[in-house]
Amino acid sequence: MNRGQFGNEQVYGGFGCHGENVSPHISWSHVPAGTKSIVITIHDPDAPTGGLGWTHWQVANIQPSQTSIGKGASGNARLLPIGAIETLTDFGASAYGGPCPPQGESHRYIVTASALAVPNLDVDAGSSPALVAYQMHGKVIGQARYVARYHRSAE
Repeated sequence: MNRGQFGNEQVYGGFGCHGENVSPHISWSHVPAGTKSIVITIHDPDAPTGGLGWTHWQVANIQPSQTSIGKGASGNARLLPIGAIETLTDFGASAYGGPCPPQGESHRYIVTASALAVPNLDVDAGSSPALVAYQMHGKVIGQARYVARYHRSAE
């Protein structure tokens, strides 16, 4: 898979700590043959969680014919791909949560598109990031990643 694009305006335009907290536009291409579903994850490995990181968004069970998720799709069934499920984030909600590192810190936000060999995962809106990862284990046939960086100035 090609890494595709992640809407830079989301990371650099103040939509996380200050703003509307709108989910970004994410696109991907060159989905591997045999892909039966896709999972999108946005994860901050630099979060102060003792090395666990922080999951900002996870969308599972995306049909392999899809090549993007539009800006503002989180929480809007009309904009999410048909059949896709937003699962729990580390914010405790089944919705996108924007970047907001501690003041004075820079964090990486890794956007991953995972192509799976199964048509759907046995997850729902209440499934944790760890459960989604567990359900994905052994089923990933390709991945693409994009790393966005965000620095929150000392205020």
